[in-house]
Amino acid sequence: MKKRVFSGIQPTGNIHLGNYLAAIRRWADLQSEYDNIFCIVDLHAITVPQDPQILRVKNREVAALLFAAGIDPKLSAVFIQSHISAHTELAWILNCFIPIGWLQRMTQFKEKSKKHEEGVSAGLFDYPALMAADILLYETDLVPVGDDQKQHVELTRDVAQRFNSIHGETFKLPEPAFAETGGRIMGLGDPTKKMSKSDAAGENSIFLLDSPDAIRSKVMRATTDSLREIRFDENRPGIHNLLTIYELFSRMSKAEIEARFEGKGYAEFKQELAEVIIENLQPLQSRYRELMTDPSCIDRLLMDGCAKVQPIAEKTLSIVKEKMGLG
Repeated sequence: MKKRVFSGIQPTGNIHLGNYLAAIRRWADLQSEYDNIFCIVDLHAITVPQDPQILRVKNREVAALLFAAGIDPKLSAVFIQSHISAHTELAWILNCFIPIGWLQRMTQFKEKSKKHEEGVSAGLFDYPALMAADILLYETDLVPVGDDQKQHVELTRDVAQRFNSIHGETFKLPEPAFAETGGRIMGLGDPTKKMSKSDAAGENSIFLLDSPDAIRSKVMRATTDSLREIRFDENRPGIHNLLTIYELFSRMSKAEIEARFEGKGYAEFKQELAEVIIENLQPLQSRYRELMTDPSCIDRLLMDGCAKVQPIAEKTLSIVKEKMGLG
């Protein structure tokens, strides 16, 4: 049997190159090798305030982007988290096994809570319990994550082991899966920080639906350094980030890229990088626009994805409730 992959994406902000290269394109490239479940995590999104109308629209937009990026509904199930109530039911049960101290150690909560100091919700604090439920419901083997989510997968394993030790073997222990290259795509203006979906000005990030002119403008203004040699060097974060993006889009080796730009300047490199990005995103953007002309088609694909995975989630929840003496 194929190993099962589970991953989720929030329907907030704008999907950027970091999301695409580190996650979405990897999902598409590897989906024939695994049993794939991809979830649009709208319940996670509401841990901070959302406009209900915008959230509904973004659910569909993100789904369209996933399908446009090559996620095949015949090979992968894509669904909306809130459409399967087992996620919230299992999250509550897991809450009863997760010590507060475990949640207090979550670095992402500490970072996000600083942005919402006056109204931090219990949901934001409890985010990892819901993420653990998402993963454990589907007997997940692998969870593709970036460095910032590794801690959440570790907590998922911890609570699964704790439940298993008390109630007998129930949950499979998932493993995090990391991208060898491009796991962290950094910002264009500040290459010490990751690209962000919430980049309001859009100057630090390239979004998947940016126009060719916008992409060229952002790339040409991207931070480099005072050196002129075009080399992969992690101690030079600006040029290293741009070269990593070029490597992932061109699928050339590091040595080939360095040889290609030997003796050339940043301006020439940036011009070619911009065109490589534009060329790669054009088919995705065209498919996205085509899908969005028929929202009912996207909704049907999401319903089909939900129908595929709901029996798995309900079976897991039923086993857990039986062991807990519930229902």
